[in-house]
Amino acid sequence: MDAVVPDVGPAGGGRRGADPSAGRDVVIVGGGAAGTSVLVQLVDALSRASGAGARAVRSVRVVDPRPTGWGLAFGDSDPLLMCNSAVDLNSVRARHPRDFEDHLRQRGWTGRVQECVPRSWMAEYCHARSAQARARAAAHGVDVDRLSATARAVEVRADGYRVLLSDGRRLTADDVVLCTGVRRPRVPDGFADWRDHPRYLDSPYPSTRLREALGQRPRRVLVLGTHQSAVDAALLLCRDGHQTTLTSPSGQLPAVRTALAAPPHALPALDRVADLDPADPYLGDRLLRHTVEAVRSVSPLPWRRQVSTAADPVLRLREETALAEGGACHWARVCAPLIDATIALGGTLPGERRGVLMARFAPFVNRYVTALALVNARRLVAHCDAGLLRVAAGYPRAVAYADGCWRVRWPDSAVREYDHVVNATGFHPPRPHWDGAAGALYLEAPPASATALDHLAADLRVRTAPTAAPERVWIVGVGTHLRIPFANHLNNVVRQADEVAGHLLRPPNP
Repeated sequence: MDAVVPDVGPAGGGRRGADPSAGRDVVIVGGGAAGTSVLVQLVDALSRASGAGARAVRSVRVVDPRPTGWGLAFGDSDPLLMCNSAVDLNSVRARHPRDFEDHLRQRGWTGRVQECVPRSWMAEYCHARSAQARARAAAHGVDVDRLSATARAVEVRADGYRVLLSDGRRLTADDVVLCTGVRRPRVPDGFADWRDHPRYLDSPYPSTRLREALGQRPRRVLVLGTHQSAVDAALLLCRDGHQTTLTSPSGQLPAVRTALAAPPHALPALDRVADLDPADPYLGDRLLRHTVEAVRSVSPLPWRRQVSTAADPVLRLREETALAEGGACHWARVCAPLIDATIALGGTLPGERRGVLMARFAPFVNRYVTALALVNARRLVAHCDAGLLRVAAGYPRAVAYADGCWRVRWPDSAVREYDHVVNATGFHPPRPHWDGAAGALYLEAPPASATALDHLAADLRVRTAPTAAPERVWIVGVGTHLRIPFANHLNNVVRQADEVAGHLLRPPNP
C-alpha cells in the first residue's frame, strides 16, 4: 500500500491521540448530495458549538473527481431528468427542511413544494451550499479543500488513517466519512459476455454519453430494465427520436403518483412501526397491517379504485396516470413516512431477517414506494402514443450480434433486431472490503485477500470484524445498506449526515 509520494495534509495531520485542542483533520470521500450534507451540517454544528466543540475540527478535505454536488444521483445537466421526490423532501440540512425551497425561492422559483424539479437544480443547490459552508468554515479557522481524485482505500494506522487516492497522493486523517454513492452497474441476465461490446452501454448516465453513442440518426434501442433508470433512458431516447423497447423479467412499470412528498399530517399507524418487536415471527404481517391502516386513514376510497389492475403495462400506465391526474392515488401520501418507518425498523433487525422482510415486499416497493412522478408518466404515455415506446411482453431468451445489429429471441420465439442495447438495471451498492494483512479498507478493486464488510455499527461506524472496536470511519448514504433499508432515500441520508457531523465534534474515546 505504500506509495512513493509523501503524505498530503496539514502539518501534523493524522495525529490519533494528540492534543485535541489543535483540532482534527477530516476527510469526506464523495462530494455528491451525501458528502455535501456532511460538510454543510458539520459547519452548522461548528457554528452552534462553543468552547472545545468549536475547535474540534481543523481541516476538512472532500475527495471527488467531479465538481462538488454533481454526483451520479443529481449531477446530470439534462433538464429532462427530474428528481423523483418533491422539493419539500430535498433539503441537505436535517434541521432546516425548507432549505432547498429557500434556495429556489431566492432564485425566482414560484412553484409548489410538492412538485418535482430537474435534478441539476439539486446539484446546483449542493454546489452553492458547499461553497457557503467553505466560507463559513474559514470564519471558524477551519480549512476546507476539495481534491479532484478518486479514493481507492483507507489505511488504518497507529497514528490515524491514510486515504489513498487514484493519483498516488495519500491524505492523512483523524476521521474519515465515506459517502461514495454508486459506481458499478449491474450486469443484466444474459448479457455478461457483451459488457465490452461497442453497441452495449452499461448505463444511461451521463446522458451526454448516451446521446453521443447513438448519434442523431433514429435507432432501434433495447433498454434492459423497466424501473427508474429505464424510465430515464426511455425519456432521453424517445425525445431524440429513437425507437425504444423496454424489457425486464417482471415486465412491470412502476405505478404513478404526483410525487414523493412529505405527508400533510401525522400517520399514527406508521409511527407505531418502530415499536414492533424485531423478534416477532409475524412481523411482516404486522407491518402490512399498519401500512393498510395508514392508507385507509388518508382516504376512504377503496384501494381497488386508487390503482389499475390492467395486465398490459402500457394500459396500466395510462390508467394510473389518469388516476394521479384525478387526485385518486391517495396511497402515495403514505410512501415517504412508510420509508422512514421501515428504515427505523430495519436498523433493529439482523441482516438475514431484514433481507427476508424486504424480499417479501419487493413487488410492492418496486411498484408503489418507488413509483413514477406524474410528469414522467405523462411523457411516457405521449411516447407510447407516438409509436416511439413499447414495453416487451417478456425478457430475451437469447441474444447475438451479427451483420451490424443485435438479434434478440423473445419467449414467443420471435426474433427482433436492434441497433443498440442500453443497460438500465441499476447499480450495485458500494461495499468496502477489509484486508487485515494490509491493514486497509478497499473502496474499489479489492485484492483477492480482502473480504467484504457485512456489518456496520449502529452509529454508522465501520467495524473491520464483528468483535473489533469501531473505527473513526463512518459510512453515510447508500453504503449504509449493510444495515439500513432504503439507504439512498435522501431524507435518510441527510439524517445520517447530521448524526455523523455531531460525532465528528466529539473527542474520541481513549
